Amino acid sequence: MSLKNIPETNTLPILYSLRNCPYAMRARIAIFYAKQPVILRDVVLTNKPKAMLTASPKGTVPLLVLSATTPNVIGESLDIMLWVLDKNDPENLLQKNDVKALPDMLTLISTFDNEFKSCLNAYKCAKRYHETSLIDCRQACEVYIQDLENRLTQHDYLLSSKPSLVDIAILPFIRQFARVERQWYLQSPYPKLRAWLNHYLQSSMFTKVMAKFPLWNESENCEAVIFGKL
Repeated sequence: MSLKNIPETNTLPILYSLRNCPYAMRARIAIFYAKQPVILRDVVLTNKPKAMLTASPKGTVPLLVLSATTPNVIGESLDIMLWVLDKNDPENLLQKNDVKALPDMLTLISTFDNEFKSCLNAYKCAKRYHETSLIDCRQACEVYIQDLENRLTQHDYLLSSKPSLVDIAILPFIRQFARVERQWYLQSPYPKLRAWLNHYLQSSMFTKVMAKFPLWNESENCEAVIFGKL
């Protein structure tokens, strides 16, 4: 939904985002589930807006600017997810009724952010540049993929029978893995993982999260794009 010159939008947080960045993607997914309206500004990192760099000189996405009047920002995707879901979590993705759930989720997310992501980057590079190490790189990823398959054999989601923060945090990276060698992936011994991934990719949630909006340009009088439920 696009809105222009509506006073209420002045109080909304501003999310600087990049449509296909997996970190920005998972931040938008959490915002969608939290029903937290934000002003969405899609940018390109080769032409970073001054307003974005003023808010955070680091210049990375996603970046959530909480207030237009004070320099209060959240610059890490997982922190954005936790912030919006702490404000409103109608799907109980943080599973607050279980005190052990969040530490378990954060541990698994950390493993994928810090270990699997490195293997995935090597795998993508090996495919892109036709390197002989392709199979070795894929097999390094499969150590982590097999763990997810084992989890999904026990229940429908990664942590339990209900979706949680860990599902939506890891989702964008598994999507990338599935696209590296598409034909191999479709025949790979991970049917539970494929069903789990398809469940999300074919959902109305994902369609809305991946909607394409015009790039934001601070020099033009762009419409305010509102993402989330207003």
